[in-house]
Amino acid sequence: MSLKFTQVLTTALAALALAGAAQASDLKACAIPQDVTPVGPEIPPADQIHTDIPTAAYLLALYWSPEACRSGIPESDKAIQCQTNRFGFTVHGLWPNGPDKAHPRYCRPSPSLSVATVKANLCMTPSPWLLQHEWQAHGTCQWETPEAYFKKARAVRSRLRVPDLKPSVEGVMTAGQVREAFLKDNRGMTREGLNVRVNKDNRLTEVWVCMDLTFKLAACRGGNGTPDAVTIRVTPRG
Repeated sequence: MSLKFTQVLTTALAALALAGAAQASDLKACAIPQDVTPVGPEIPPADQIHTDIPTAAYLLALYWSPEACRSGIPESDKAIQCQTNRFGFTVHGLWPNGPDKAHPRYCRPSPSLSVATVKANLCMTPSPWLLQHEWQAHGTCQWETPEAYFKKARAVRSRLRVPDLKPSVEGVMTAGQVREAFLKDNRGMTREGLNVRVNKDNRLTEVWVCMDLTFKLAACRGGNGTPDAVTIRVTPRG
């Protein structure tokens, strides 16, 4: 092996290591309060309990945190998400999807998450309430424990290069530009595998990353949300 080839290989491996470290730190580098209080178990609405629907695919729902903070949605935690930290995309949840419009949900009852489990996942999903909800509504349909569910969510999230969106000075982007930001650094991802979600005010709320039953990137089964050409408002980060 030549010296030049060895130097090139070493440089490439170092770059990969740095990229991996950056992705890992994405889920760890945030300020977590010393005192964290889990919320109580959720009582699901009867019409949302679907225990007998098979899983046909998965998606990772990523919420644009600046919009969560701007709008004050109840799922967000104001202190952790909007005051102590400044997030870009956070994980809304890892969702098993059914073969049609109905999806597995609230498959079994569950007590409150432990303090340790909540703290371990606040840099991924910065809301004790949302962590409890995601485990009960989605995790109980596929995983034996909340720890196993959130471990899988972290693994799926950490293999993605999730972009930090930079809207124009007017605070706008096209939905296509949002997709391009994801496609740029995620090999194997396609436009058909991204569902760009907006609210009634045409503001970006979420991007859903679609996967097949083996958690490989795949086309979304339920559509792709906002078309590429549509201009949407994107709340700036920070």
